[in-house]
Amino acid sequence: MKTFLPALAITAAIAAPAYAAPAPAWTVDKAASKATFASSFDGTAFNGSFRTWDAAIRFDPANLAGSSVTATFNTASAATGDPSRDKALPGADWFSSQAFPTATFKATSFKSLGGNKYQAIGNLTIRGVTKPLTLPFTLVTTGDTAKMTSSIGINRLAFGVGQGEWKTTAVVPGTVTVNINLTAKRAK
Repeated sequence: MKTFLPALAITAAIAAPAYAAPAPAWTVDKAASKATFASSFDGTAFNGSFRTWDAAIRFDPANLAGSSVTATFNTASAATGDPSRDKALPGADWFSSQAFPTATFKATSFKSLGGNKYQAIGNLTIRGVTKPLTLPFTLVTTGDTAKMTSSIGINRLAFGVGQGEWKTTAVVPGTVTVNINLTAKRAK
């Protein structure tokens, strides 16, 4: 019995998942960061941006298991510079901002692709619909400043963005390109 208990303790320790200490926190430099999107309307390209968004970031390339990101976008802040389109975007046919004021991406894990390229694996929630999303990104860190860039196509129809006459891709394509250019400072 004496030899069985230490063996059981060692087996339990090996089977237990490793705990990773949280990675360092980073604060978004909002003046130097932007979240933009690109699509087209009836064949004419347009660009837009989310004027209000933020991210809670804990990231360390040497501690991916302890890293986490939650980015939150105010859907009513979407703007393209076209008054009629900007009035429609927060409406019930598009973001339905009154019912769903935020869209959120929450990374549950990270993968290094080598060099300064990574993937954030998580879930994107828009209009109350949550879907898995793998977000590719490039990260360059100099001292206490990190610059992250990412570009990904999002199927708007999978999240119900575009209701009624906009449920088809006849006028507005199903895929919207989202670009993130983020600068963050290591929190002190």
